[in-house]
Amino acid sequence: MLSSVLRSLEREGFITRKVYPVVPPKVEYSITKRGLKAIPIIEVIRKYGVDLMKELVLNQKKLPKNRY
Repeated sequence: MLSSVLRSLEREGFITRKVYPVVPPKVEYSITKRGLKAIPIIEVIRKYGVDLMKELVLNQKKLPKNRY
């Protein structure tokens, strides 16, 4: 699964992949300018998700307990 996601990110230009001809195999990934440009957007989306989860937890605590 991880290799599939990494290949997709490489295909889309968010990361680069460098393969070294050694045994055992060695591969290094680096973030590209496109990838760096995406980080602030991802951070905003992550913050929204965290804030939403906190809000949902607070709302659940306010609901009356189900006695059934």
